[in-house]
Amino acid sequence: MRTRTSGTPGGVRTPYRVCFVCTGNICRSPMAEAVFRSRVAEAGLAELVEVSSAGTGGWHAGDDADSRTLAVLTAAGYVHEHVARQFRRDWFARLDLVIALDEGHLRDLRELAPGPEHAEKVRLLRSYAPGPDGGGPCALDVPDPYYGGPEGFEECLALVEEAVPGLLEEVRAALGPVDRDGAAGR
Repeated sequence: MRTRTSGTPGGVRTPYRVCFVCTGNICRSPMAEAVFRSRVAEAGLAELVEVSSAGTGGWHAGDDADSRTLAVLTAAGYVHEHVARQFRRDWFARLDLVIALDEGHLRDLRELAPGPEHAEKVRLLRSYAPGPDGGGPCALDVPDPYYGGPEGFEECLALVEEAVPGLLEEVRAALGPVDRDGAAGR
């Protein structure tokens, strides 16, 4: 994937970079990364959007995703290879959106941000989900399934899948019209 800026006024840099962040980068954020990457590819935007994930802590750095995460992703038809890593402050400069999986991550990431313009890039994934019956607020945290059983991982996937379409629409809007060659511009 090469970096480019569209030639139109107000053009956006591509690839547009989105990073999902949870605690250890082995459960929720790799799940969100896999789902969003799949939806980006289905939308024909894979050449324009770079998707990654990380954790606020580094104790799992270098590990695979949790086996229960991989099992739920595989059962749902998602393909994902993963190596856990810790989010770094200097990444803010190259990222367009930093997507937190719960309010604790949101707070930690905004505190880590080198400036207010970087803190504004941090959003909660569930803020993109429709509320109950398509309106009103929804629960904003994706609960950590790590200490529970498989049902927690299934719930996590359902919450991620519910929010990803709204996030994809925001990314599409930021990219502007995309031509047949996959170039973005406004």
